[in-house]
Amino acid sequence: MAQAYKTESGSGGQESDRRASRLQRLIDALRNDRRIWRRGIVLAVCAVLLALVMVLHSQIPNAVGNFGSLNETFLPWLGVFIPLLLALALLRRSATALIAVLVPAIVWLNLFSSLIFDKTGSGGDLTVATHNVNADNANPSGTARAVAASGADVVALEELTETAVPVYEKALASTYKYHSVQGTVGLWSKYPLSGVKAVDIKLGWTRAMRATVTAPGGQLAVYVAHLPSVRVKIEAGFTARQRDKSADALGDAISAEKLPMSALLGDLNGTMNDRALNGITSQMRSTQGAAGSGFGFSWPASFPMARIDQILVKGVEPVTSWSLPETGSDHLPIAARVKLADTGS
Repeated sequence: MAQAYKTESGSGGQESDRRASRLQRLIDALRNDRRIWRRGIVLAVCAVLLALVMVLHSQIPNAVGNFGSLNETFLPWLGVFIPLLLALALLRRSATALIAVLVPAIVWLNLFSSLIFDKTGSGGDLTVATHNVNADNANPSGTARAVAASGADVVALEELTETAVPVYEKALASTYKYHSVQGTVGLWSKYPLSGVKAVDIKLGWTRAMRATVTAPGGQLAVYVAHLPSVRVKIEAGFTARQRDKSADALGDAISAEKLPMSALLGDLNGTMNDRALNGITSQMRSTQGAAGSGFGFSWPASFPMARIDQILVKGVEPVTSWSLPETGSDHLPIAARVKLADTGS
């Protein structure tokens, strides 16, 4: 038995020696093979530049083609370059590039890791939804039924046309007792509406409104808005000047709101990272960021790449946020459940 133990012990010692020897040879190879550090310098520079574009996104100027806002609209997608750089670094067998790729990976996780994890909860006392129904929607009644089936207590619709409004009114009448349409936006509610008015967002026609919803949890000021569209043009870049002007006007209207609880539902044609929406996002928080799961991209419906449809709240506690199934629109409808906490003021 003693001899067997000695043999096993000796065998284990020899294995440890072999592992130590292999590790030493690897270290010597890395030390002597300077090419492993010299290779992939260009990849390393690209990795560092990618990290800088993400971490300094708010400093990228909008002077030329609104490039700063364009970058912020699709900022999460810069992360797709990280595995590509990693694969190229491995292919090149470059230690320098491999280490450099860690920099953008850390930056991306710092910016977006909170959106990866599921923050949805239970409870709440009011469900709200918003949907850009698309002016060219071939099946407005079907879209209306799909949104109503979500169980939302309050529904905002954008891009309503004069001919489609009666269709939506008829399809939603049995579920929502109260509604109001102002220009191309509308609000349907199971609870009474008051203080309904159009909101001027400096367009010359109505694409925003405000109403008070008297829900069991208290009075909630609800804003519905459809900010101007943006375009990416080769000769002009990211054309967003009108959107930015309207966003500032909407932010001013929200800041003048007297009710302690408010919500903004609509197609803002911008993401929460876009500095052009600071006049709004500095006052309100995203239900997706606070109580969602994943990025919640809403446009285009066939392959969502950006969340430009938003549910933002102030003085209200988000409980959960989610995207609804595709309808006949080019946007996905989104919904959120919130907890009202009337202060009595």
